[in-house]
Amino acid sequence: MASVVEVTYYCPRCRALAALERDPYLSDKSVTPYPLEGWTYVAPDEEYERDGVDGVRFVCGESDGCTWRTPPDEGDATGDPDDGDEGDAVGCGEPFYLNFVRYEDGVEVEPAGARESEYVELAEGRAPTGPRGPRGPPGPG
Repeated sequence: MASVVEVTYYCPRCRALAALERDPYLSDKSVTPYPLEGWTYVAPDEEYERDGVDGVRFVCGESDGCTWRTPPDEGDATGDPDDGDEGDAVGCGEPFYLNFVRYEDGVEVEPAGARESEYVELAEGRAPTGPRGPRGPPGPG
């Protein structure tokens, strides 16, 4: 019998945690607030380990087949479902997507429209110290 592990995923909008029990052999690619073009998704309580399924579609705080937890506070890494006040709702109700690594003919497939990462140069030390405002009238003389 294969071992099962609990894997948690943050909602990219509200950071609620979805805990999913699954076989450890699956390789995660990413979690996104939108579905990847050409990827096929099923709910967490459906058979997501079958051929033709590329990921899991969660509805934050609402999907069955996983356990929902509040995001851990600073310094609290537990994310206990009992944290917070009684009756607090967990999640924002918005969908998000777990994307598995996908292969075709032994080669990893990138989602349609994916671009390579771009490097950004930050303006550290070169930014103005404050906004420029209107200048007052010239001084005497």
